[in-house]
Amino acid sequence: MLKSLNKTLLGAALIGVSFASHAFAETTINALFMAQAAYSEADVRAMTDAFSKANPDVKVNLEFVPYEGLHDKTVLAQGSGGGYDVVLFDVIWPAEYATNKVLVDVSLRISDDTKKSVLPGAWTTVQYEGKSYGMPWILDTKYLFYNKEILEKAGIKTPPKTWDELNEQAKIIKDKGLLATPIAWSWSQAEAAICDYATLVSAYKGDFIKDGKPDFQTGGGLDALKYMVTSYKSGLTNPNSKEFLEEDVRKVFENGDAAFALNWTYMYNMANDPKDSKVAGKVGVVPAPGVAGKSEASAVNGSMGLGITSASKHPDEAWKYITFMTSQATQNQYAKLSLPIWASSYSDPAVTKGQEELIAAAKVGLAAMYPRPTTPKYQELSTALQQAIQESLLGQSSPEDALKSAADNSGL
Repeated sequence: MLKSLNKTLLGAALIGVSFASHAFAETTINALFMAQAAYSEADVRAMTDAFSKANPDVKVNLEFVPYEGLHDKTVLAQGSGGGYDVVLFDVIWPAEYATNKVLVDVSLRISDDTKKSVLPGAWTTVQYEGKSYGMPWILDTKYLFYNKEILEKAGIKTPPKTWDELNEQAKIIKDKGLLATPIAWSWSQAEAAICDYATLVSAYKGDFIKDGKPDFQTGGGLDALKYMVTSYKSGLTNPNSKEFLEEDVRKVFENGDAAFALNWTYMYNMANDPKDSKVAGKVGVVPAPGVAGKSEASAVNGSMGLGITSASKHPDEAWKYITFMTSQATQNQYAKLSLPIWASSYSDPAVTKGQEELIAAAKVGLAAMYPRPTTPKYQELSTALQQAIQESLLGQSSPEDALKSAADNSGL
């Protein structure tokens, strides 16, 4: 009898241990993000904390790297046979990531309702050859920011509508002694410079690639680089622009040292924060200008998505996390640094309040978004163009020769 009782108690104890282990079983996923523009690291951590509270059985390890390290970190982790379950990826990478099986096709995971509710342009961020390799998350383009107080002092009533007008207004500001170098750009030898260049290519109606071959060395592509060089040599552009990334541009603008700056959405609310910015309350924003007779506005597609890596051993949990991070509720809550991908969000006062000027610019800018080339060889092409831009700005090569050389070395 005693032996039987002991067996019963032991069995019950083992079952209890089994249930306890199951109850506290936790799946860990690793996610890679950037510490740069759009959502801040603090925002991503807060979003993830909210996910963890709603899904206590999934633990998310977060890692942040500068944008410039995001691509290589993702690819190298795949090569080592492990690493990340969820990665943030730029609009320029799906072709390469799909071809090299870095990301998995999630087309069947996306509901018809989701497809209809997200802005149509946002889907181009994650698609390649008709398949979706993630969910769009950061919907972004570059806008022209301006210092309202400086324009007022210069007697300028409205911000520029063309790129030539930008130079004319910058010259007025310079000639009146208000600022020595009124324009700030991010022209460091990095992807940032390609985004500024692509904005201008869109204004001049150029093409990066035509019939599978480089075409940026002619027409609008050449006009865009000539404009950059002219602006740089004229003394209207801050000479340090050739070393600036977007965060450098933001700091210069917030310090009151630029009348005009090209930057992403996130700068609007950061530059209007009196805790860190000297120009809070004086920040204007409009779509990037156009070119007379060719375009009314210009914009580059700078959007990003969240995808599941092919190395992930927990794709279902990874998708659950991605669905939460890209949900309308999450995006609406954090709409001050990155505008939502959801169409109906733009009629929600919680999203629009306090940033009506930005939303008005976004309606034009997001509709005009121009893509950088969709090619598995994008990294080679971008590197060649970055070098061409630097050589032209430094006077080491003419725009014509620099772009011809870039075309020859583009891998296309």
